[in-house]
Amino acid sequence: MIPVNEPLLAGRELDYVSECVTTGWISSAGRFIDQFEKGWATYCGRKYGVAVCNGTVSLQAAVATLDLQPLDEVIMPTFTIISCAQAVVSCGGKPILVDCEPRTWTVDVTQVEAKITPRTRALMPVHIYGHPVDMDPLMKLAKKHGLVVIEDAAEVHGAEYLSQRAGPDANWRRCGSFGEMSSFSFYANKLITTGEGGMIVTDDPALAKRLASLRNLCFQPQQRFYHEELGFNFRMTNLQAALGVAQMERMEEIIAQKQWMGRAYTEALQDIEQLELQVTEPWARSVYWMYGVVLKEDARMDAVEFARRLRQRGVDTRPFFLGMHEQPVFHQRGWYRDERYPVAERIARRGLYLPSGLALTSSQLEQTAETVKQVLRR
Repeated sequence: MIPVNEPLLAGRELDYVSECVTTGWISSAGRFIDQFEKGWATYCGRKYGVAVCNGTVSLQAAVATLDLQPLDEVIMPTFTIISCAQAVVSCGGKPILVDCEPRTWTVDVTQVEAKITPRTRALMPVHIYGHPVDMDPLMKLAKKHGLVVIEDAAEVHGAEYLSQRAGPDANWRRCGSFGEMSSFSFYANKLITTGEGGMIVTDDPALAKRLASLRNLCFQPQQRFYHEELGFNFRMTNLQAALGVAQMERMEEIIAQKQWMGRAYTEALQDIEQLELQVTEPWARSVYWMYGVVLKEDARMDAVEFARRLRQRGVDTRPFFLGMHEQPVFHQRGWYRDERYPVAERIARRGLYLPSGLALTSSQLEQTAETVKQVLRR
């Protein structure tokens, strides 16, 4: 079976983890945490990084800094992982949903302003499968309406966006450098992995200080067990950070491998008429976190059946996200029952992603592409 993802730990991971074990620095303090926070923040063009135990809680901590009142609103794409909505709900707010753009599958920024109300507190753009959101118009909207931007960059380690591209000041910016805060995941299938793990990066020293307090139960520096605010135990361990530091050292190599994969899949599959392939817009440098394909209507099967046939032939896949508006857990709250988002609904039913891990070999990619062709010929 060709796995959908397999991490590649090909650097100094073992050396750094061994150092943690031999020195005893295995918990939530140690040199690797500080090095990982500073190194990743700098890589993203930020001043501060706050490492946490996973990507979901990085979003929750970021939203917690908004001090939402009941049912305050945060606008996000319906086509995303439930972590985004969960972060808002856990802090007392309500996610307000927008459909995705049919080419890139990221939030359709042209639909966002119509969803802004007096209760809107923040925008949460989510970069999808390695491709950036079109951030400039979103940032203009946030400024116009006085909204916070929490950028979900979990799937775009190292991806870049061409900002101000219509004028003389055009410049490439790394995803993770937009808005008040940006959230990352370092789960096992990400470009950089710490097994589990996440980080919030920001340029605001006050936000960084509060995030660091929230992740550590809001202990007071001068009086540890005196609490003025309820926080969380969201700490990352030094062992996890050691893995992250080792992989940061190979970041250029990691991105090159992912971009090779994207080009190779596109070349191999571009003549299959039943498929829509993952695209990269001219204003984006995608890192192809996962390589997605969408079945056209004449493919005579949906994504579930497509995945079943591929798996029978030794190729593992994963389905696309199911929109937040179709989640039973939110219908139980009386939310979204009558909302329809046709782009998200179509790609959720007809999209999946192919084996895309860093350990994917050229022979595995060729075998996957050939298997896709065989299945669609039948």
